[in-house]
Amino acid sequence: MEHGTEPVLIGRRDETRHISGLLGAARTGTGGALVLRGEAGIGKSALLDFAGRDATGFRVVRCSGSRFESDLPFAALHQLCLSLLPHGAGLPDTQREAVQRALDDGSAPTGAFRTNTAVLSLVTTVARDRPLLILVDDAQWLDTVSARTLAFTARRLSAEPVVVLAAQRTPCRACGLDDLPAHVLTGLADEEARTLLPDGGDPRVLERLRAEARGNPLGLRQRLVAGGYAPADTATAPCRVERRYQERFTRASETAKLLLAVASADPTGSPALFWAAARRLGVGMPAAGAVLTGTGLAEVGARVLFCHPLARSACYRAADPRLRRIAHLALAAVTDPDLAPDRRAWHRAQACAGPDDEVAAELERVSPPAGGAGAAAFLERAATLTVDDDRRTDRVLRAAQAHLDAGDTGRAATLLAAVESAALHTEGQVRYDRLRARVAFTRNDGGDGPGLLLSAAERLAEQDPRRSRQYRLDAVEMSLMAGRSDAVTGRLLTGGPGDPVPDLLDVGRLLFGGEHHAAVPLLRDLLREDNRLYEQRPALSYLFTAVLWDPRASADGVGNVMRAARESGSPDTLRLGLSLGASHAAFTGDLTTANALTAREEALARAGGRPPALCHRLHVAAMAGRPRETSELVTRILDASDRTGYLAANAHWATAVTANARTAYPAAMAAAEQAVALGDPLLIGVALPELIEASVRTRRTDRATAALTDLARRTTASATATALGVTAYCRALTTDDEGQYREAVDLLSESLLLPYRGRAHLLYGEWLRRRGRLGESRGQLQAAHRIFTDTSMEAFAKRAATELTATGTAGRPAQPSTGLTSQEQRIAQLVAAGATTKEVATELFLSPRTVDAHLRSIFQKTGITSRRELRRRDGR
Repeated sequence: MEHGTEPVLIGRRDETRHISGLLGAARTGTGGALVLRGEAGIGKSALLDFAGRDATGFRVVRCSGSRFESDLPFAALHQLCLSLLPHGAGLPDTQREAVQRALDDGSAPTGAFRTNTAVLSLVTTVARDRPLLILVDDAQWLDTVSARTLAFTARRLSAEPVVVLAAQRTPCRACGLDDLPAHVLTGLADEEARTLLPDGGDPRVLERLRAEARGNPLGLRQRLVAGGYAPADTATAPCRVERRYQERFTRASETAKLLLAVASADPTGSPALFWAAARRLGVGMPAAGAVLTGTGLAEVGARVLFCHPLARSACYRAADPRLRRIAHLALAAVTDPDLAPDRRAWHRAQACAGPDDEVAAELERVSPPAGGAGAAAFLERAATLTVDDDRRTDRVLRAAQAHLDAGDTGRAATLLAAVESAALHTEGQVRYDRLRARVAFTRNDGGDGPGLLLSAAERLAEQDPRRSRQYRLDAVEMSLMAGRSDAVTGRLLTGGPGDPVPDLLDVGRLLFGGEHHAAVPLLRDLLREDNRLYEQRPALSYLFTAVLWDPRASADGVGNVMRAARESGSPDTLRLGLSLGASHAAFTGDLTTANALTAREEALARAGGRPPALCHRLHVAAMAGRPRETSELVTRILDASDRTGYLAANAHWATAVTANARTAYPAAMAAAEQAVALGDPLLIGVALPELIEASVRTRRTDRATAALTDLARRTTASATATALGVTAYCRALTTDDEGQYREAVDLLSESLLLPYRGRAHLLYGEWLRRRGRLGESRGQLQAAHRIFTDTSMEAFAKRAATELTATGTAGRPAQPSTGLTSQEQRIAQLVAAGATTKEVATELFLSPRTVDAHLRSIFQKTGITSRRELRRRDGR
């Protein structure tokens, strides 16, 4: 084979040294990854071959992408995992089942992230016996599922004896490989290029060859195959390289062309399948092997292999459509319909010259039942083969749905554009609007996703009122998650069908109408009666729960969202659960957990190629009292939103909190006024206390009194101790009533919302100090300082310390920082709670070896020497 010979390594000293360094580190237990990028023929495959030769003592496995398999999910993983599974003794049964299921029918029944962790576990299990080298060629053509899983795995190998080396022509943001370390290969220098040219010959011809190749090694060598006298053209080296393979295909005999078409059309590279197809086409086994090898383009061994990844695609493209159809038809005929019905149907579909309803129906029938990328590819091809317009549109819409489920928003949008002008009946138009809404929401490109859902709801208002209401709820859910609730509030509250059975839509209408005393009992009844609310409407259910001022109900809500995420396997729901959990932890003063959950949400966002969420990060920064970070997040949120929705209200609230903590009361009042003015009922409740304190401190008692009336109307509806306690200290601020301060301290003494408990002590202590009652003041201020210090609320702790100094007493110093990262904090918590290494690895999408490496770092930073001591320090 041509591409792996030594001359291509000329001028690659730095690259080979880097690869050898990665392999050396893996031998000592430190894994790594590297993506080699560059044009075709530049030497990427040769460097992969070098790595395979240099990896003495390693187990080496290979997989590669293919342009004609990029729509088939798990195509590359199929190659990789089939090589690894026989060596995966010790892999847990559930993870082995997840991998095997993905390979069997191209589905991920337990969710993409569980499949990812199963593949990661398989890789690390195989690497226990000896180091592992994974070589991935033509990564630019990997199917999306395989690419993302490989990227997920590669990012978690820092403490594993595993190296992932991938070759890729151009970056591909959607697949996740862009987040891995990369090196761009450039053309050889002139002197290096000349070493590839033969001695002697016409110097002018040789110099022309060198100039035309532009330093591309394979381009130089392919020119020499033609004798060095190929006519000049303006094409780039990659196109010329592929053209050379196509020219060799064109010069082959008809039998050779047929066999090359069969070999290039089969994604499995199975010799048995190749021999069977060849026999069906009238070519016996010895002759078929000899003819194929004689072309110099491919050969049959343990697998059917082409001389270069470009050669396979070049041969397939060079074969005329009739020849490709013959090849696919032969492969379909020899593919076992019981063992591989999906591949048989796929080959039959590729063999069709035009629409064929029978083949389309078969494709639809054998498409992966779990949906996702596999179902999308099958349904999309079935649609192209469908004669009937309505049925074709139905399959296009189902394919778009499957692409969205698989995370391929771009392809879904392309399919929807294809049916935009179609004459859709009501149900089809409703499905179309819902899918467009999901595309707009996922892209976050300014598209009116909630508005499209409301359009779908209005189309169904007469013929299916109950489903119409559900779509309205979907619109509210989407708008809340996008931080643009005001965009749909008007249309939500006006019109729409009624329903004798109350639901969250009724709660929303009551809340947005200011009728909290009617909304709160209805919401409590719904949450108590229907456990599926958090599965169906996780954002809406949790955010409505926040109106209750009931931290225990909020904690239950986070748990319910996380449970729904685990059951559905949805990465979006899991990220939402982590975000809500981080916010809840921030409001309860558990900033360590909040930071850890934030780190995990960011990791999952990166793994899915999505930007991290901002709202919970804002809550953590504001509660921690980090004004610079809060300001940066506020700017990002306001710049990215329409400045009128839930996210914008949160941004102004956070500004008010940090300003109040620093006693910058005019700034706090301005920000709190903006938060309240936006009118979002889900945030006004927490913004009003900030407005009341800032108004009192700036001597705007009239504004404070009006805000107190509004707050009391909301908090008396829920009547929890936390709600009444916060109202009591706000009333004390406004009326100067000491009894209200005492009531606030008493009501909040058992509240889970430690920041509010601390502020009750702080405000009462400040009130006492200003009246010269220093002894009583110290007790309240010390309690406040202790709470703020223990919860790492730096700004409020400094404010309490300043007040204590004014009484003649210094506050105790804050606990020194351990320097643990968010990831290490979470691991320390889990281990302290008794989790095993394997349990921690499953929870955090890490390998067991990586968890152990983090534990060593935790022990070093904290001075702890054992898990037992970690549990003891945690108080367990």
